Amino acid sequence: MKLLALEVSTEACSVALLEGAAVACLHEEPGRGQAELLLPMVDRLLREAGVGLGALDAIAFGRGPGGFTGVRLGASVAQGLAFGAGRPVVPVSTLRATAAAVMFEDAAVEVVLVCNDARMQEVYWSAYGRGPDGLPVPLAAEQVGPARSVHFEVPAGRRFVAAGRGLAAHPELAARYADRGALQEQRLPDAAAVARLAVPEVLAGRALPARHALPVYVRDEVVRAAGTAGGGAPGRLPARSS
Repeated sequence: MKLLALEVSTEACSVALLEGAAVACLHEEPGRGQAELLLPMVDRLLREAGVGLGALDAIAFGRGPGGFTGVRLGASVAQGLAFGAGRPVVPVSTLRATAAAVMFEDAAVEVVLVCNDARMQEVYWSAYGRGPDGLPVPLAAEQVGPARSVHFEVPAGRRFVAAGRGLAAHPELAARYADRGALQEQRLPDAAAVARLAVPEVLAGRALPARHALPVYVRDEVVRAAGTAGGGAPGRLPARSS
């Protein structure tokens, strides 16, 4: 399988190319200017791998929630590339990609609380448990709000990580979970995690036509302005295998 993945919903800009079990990734953190970086990074990655857009099985992208400009950029570039190449798209939750990056790095982690910086004194957040396939399963809806609105009860006896730059932006939130497990306050979602999360969607036939490359904002006022809505579905923590 060959997948191109884009993730520009935060201050970072990353693109990844998955070929079978191998993932090549380019990652930069310019703070601003992702629009100028994204397409040249895509071109460089594909050119170095000798892979054309037409050879891809799908194009995945971080669909949000995240920065308004970045989420729109990722969705629009994925849509344009997919239309041009006649390829389907796979939207991937930015929060789930953050949790996946943690779980892929440490196979012992069972639960991840993701708190990404939403600016405006708020965080985007959700929580995930490790599913039977090793991929994150949502335990809470995707939400946005002040740090004090984050309420997640860490399951007893589970290896727990709180991750995301919302923790760095709100030290009081980090302090609340510091004694529950590890903190990864500088963690950002990346395109490599987006690519790996897209694989089972493609295998299951759930890749979508290019016109469905749509952003998810979560913030109500942004959703109303853009005419787009979205969110996450809560789930249950899988039983620990013996």
